[in-house]
Amino acid sequence: MRCPFCDHADTQVVETRETDDGASTRRRRRCLQCDKRFTTYERVELALPAVVKRNGMRAEFDRRKLRASMSLALRKRPVSAEAVDAAIHRIEERLLSLGLREVGSERVGELVMRELKKLDKIGYVRFASVYRSFEDVDEFTDAIEEVSPRRR
Repeated sequence: MRCPFCDHADTQVVETRETDDGASTRRRRRCLQCDKRFTTYERVELALPAVVKRNGMRAEFDRRKLRASMSLALRKRPVSAEAVDAAIHRIEERLLSLGLREVGSERVGELVMRELKKLDKIGYVRFASVYRSFEDVDEFTDAIEEVSPRRR
């Protein structure tokens, strides 16, 4: 592991611990040249499927893009970062469980909408309006009715 301070190639592991959730290993390291300390995390990396866009282009699944789009939909809404992280984790688990090498962006969008519907109805409508490219008020009305409690 290279030192992030002086770029020296030799570092020594001083301490190793498993994180609280058991999903990764935390290592404290010391550079053998500059003697500075830093932390690294080791975790299992599973290959998520590539995302096939509507125009046919392929892109790697990007958790940051997913988080950014969900955060935009949930902007100024009372939803915690932990709840968003959990939703993203469920989406990733679902994509992994499909066992596919490629998945359409439509499927990813539907998974996001399902999670947003559970988290926050306003966030769901915001995301759906962009994702489904609403063109008139009737489409908004349909989305709102979809999340509104049924009146008797």
